[in-house]
Amino acid sequence: MISETPETHKKLELVCPAGTPASLRAAIDNGADVVYLGFRDETNARNFPGLNFSREELAQGLDYAHQRGAEIYIAINTYPQAGNPDPWHAAIDDAATYGADAVILADMGLLDYAARKHPDLNRHLSVQASASNPQAINFYVETFGVRRVVLPRVLSVIEITALNKQISVQTEVFAFGGLCVMAEGRCALSSYVTGQSPNMNGVCSPAGHVHYEDQGDQLVSKLGTVTINAFAPEEKAGYPTLCKGRFKARGTVSYLFEEPTSLNVVAMLPELVNAGVTALKIEGRQRGRAYIAQVVSQFRKAVDAQADGTTLPDMNLTSITEGQQNTVGAYDKTWR
Repeated sequence: MISETPETHKKLELVCPAGTPASLRAAIDNGADVVYLGFRDETNARNFPGLNFSREELAQGLDYAHQRGAEIYIAINTYPQAGNPDPWHAAIDDAATYGADAVILADMGLLDYAARKHPDLNRHLSVQASASNPQAINFYVETFGVRRVVLPRVLSVIEITALNKQISVQTEVFAFGGLCVMAEGRCALSSYVTGQSPNMNGVCSPAGHVHYEDQGDQLVSKLGTVTINAFAPEEKAGYPTLCKGRFKARGTVSYLFEEPTSLNVVAMLPELVNAGVTALKIEGRQRGRAYIAQVVSQFRKAVDAQADGTTLPDMNLTSITEGQQNTVGAYDKTWR
């Protein structure tokens, strides 16, 4: 039982993804408070063909959102290539010019640029910056005027509670979607194998490098020439993402951190509110509008019920989760 506090019925802000204009409209129509998106280039960490926004589409999206009381955050959360900061500077300039409600940044140089050139533009710290302790977060706040930090998915609710007591800015946590554990070295391995960096080019395990080999008694998934996983005939073959690779040790085959599963924190909304969290982030800019509509509408009902002090609604999103499984991740446990 969660004890009542003055914050218990605070309404959490619902921050929702959009990889296309259609998904943006679906998110807003189904109750998103904020939609986050990226430009159609390497300045954002979901730089995939067919996704993201042109400047004209951003302008139209901003009009659609603002007319309906919603906001737009621009993810400019990759790291500039040495000697070539212009695309990232242009993204920040255009976000400010078009009237975005915030930019989500990770690189210190870009934070400095935004603070100097556009001091009135809200600056949020991306999860890509991996700031997870008060010393780091307070540095970004004091140096670059950051107003919100997106916390990594490796903190427990107890740790988030303690952290929020030592910082002066809002915190945003992941609430639903792919559980990217961001283990040290795994993103670098994807970059080594494919020549494309998740943190600089915005692509992890890019589809152009993925293929499967039927070897008779098993199906092998590969990234380039590197084997990521091997599946028995009765097993489902997942997308070969490096951070979800399995390993055999002492005769046992298991995933490194977590089996394919999706984060879902609906049952923990009271704990997150009491921990001082401001916003919930839904992951999924690569997903279609039907997925966005379903997830956002369900979370809208849950967030409203939490704020009203009524029973949280039953939510069955298992059919659209990775591996048809849900987890609360590190919020309620430590990695094995």
